[in-house]
Amino acid sequence: MTLRTVEEHLAKILAVTRRLSPVTVPIGDARGLTLGADARARSAVPVFDNSAMDGFAVRYADVAKASETTPVSLRVVADIPAGSGIDPQLSPGEAARIMTGSPVPSTADAIVPFEDTVGGLADSLSETVVTRAPKALGAHIRRAAEDVAEGDVVLPAGTLLEAWQLAALASTGISEVAVAPRPRVVIVSTGSELVVGSGALSRGQIPESNGILLAGLVEEAGAEVVLRRVVDDSGDGPAQVVAEAARWEADAVIFTGGVSAGAYEVVRQSLAGAMEFSKVAMQPGKPQGFGVTTDGMLLFGLPGNPVSAAVSFEVFVRPALLKMQGRGSIHRQVLHLPAAADWRTPPDRRQYLPVVIDRSDPMHPGVRPATSGGSGSHLSAGLGVAEAYAVVPADVTQVVRGDLIEVMLR
Repeated sequence: MTLRTVEEHLAKILAVTRRLSPVTVPIGDARGLTLGADARARSAVPVFDNSAMDGFAVRYADVAKASETTPVSLRVVADIPAGSGIDPQLSPGEAARIMTGSPVPSTADAIVPFEDTVGGLADSLSETVVTRAPKALGAHIRRAAEDVAEGDVVLPAGTLLEAWQLAALASTGISEVAVAPRPRVVIVSTGSELVVGSGALSRGQIPESNGILLAGLVEEAGAEVVLRRVVDDSGDGPAQVVAEAARWEADAVIFTGGVSAGAYEVVRQSLAGAMEFSKVAMQPGKPQGFGVTTDGMLLFGLPGNPVSAAVSFEVFVRPALLKMQGRGSIHRQVLHLPAAADWRTPPDRRQYLPVVIDRSDPMHPGVRPATSGGSGSHLSAGLGVAEAYAVVPADVTQVVRGDLIEVMLR
């Protein structure tokens, strides 16, 4: 059977992934969400000409030649604290004491900092003596709309809203934004061997961990888990969960396990008409299942081994969840770092190997496998220390220390 490339499989998924309709929320509720439309400034930044220093607002012509040998005395006729709305008129030889962020008088065209005067802040409400001229007309004045003008795009659609982005929006007078809702996701772990919780294990049983893994990855991708289920390897459990997911108005269902070629592949058997099952030229994660219901709910069938499930989520599910949100970039950041160890790769399949970044030489970091067992898809404990995935092309069969490796950061 010809293996499908990673790009081919992802293209099939993205072709049927719908973008969710934006909703409007207060910016205080928007952290972790994705902008659904360009956010435009409701007010300029700065809103008005304001002082960048504590000092005196002056007429530049009055102090242009001030120096320690030829100081200039000015009469202080006003005091402008932050938040003041006054606009004192300055005649020749006059100044106004002003604090950082305060509006600059219309008749002033420079700011003299306190440190460029004899008395500084002390006794600064009657007269000041300037001993150093401003460097130029407009010195220490932040001009209105210098950063953003009213109506400018502050952040484009597709931006993930975190603390910095929300502060930028608030600074321009924006109080609510159009955002993509969080995709609603159902997670289904399959396997008669799975034990949930801390119960004692009998022979042949293992702890259920993929549900925890995928729930965390889903939330990190900006989506929410609305339902989690564990089904055994007999019966029609997967189809029943799909019907339940529809009642929850889920946007995606993620299955782990039951998609390979064994005798008890419950997802294949239960959803053979609703999903297509294929083999992808990657390691781990070769067996994949995918489908879409008539109402657009995506059905992902991922392998059951934990590392395979994690890799498959990163390569196929995460991009789809981000596309649903209209995210500007749906792929992880990629760096190129040298290998800090040797390892083998599978023939004719792209390898996604969990790695750690070796920073023993901070000037020359490298990557090495996260576990001594290499690329085994069952080595779930290694995910706990992994920082990234090394992505090795299908035509490479051996990585040698020093080889430049594509590294997909998490």
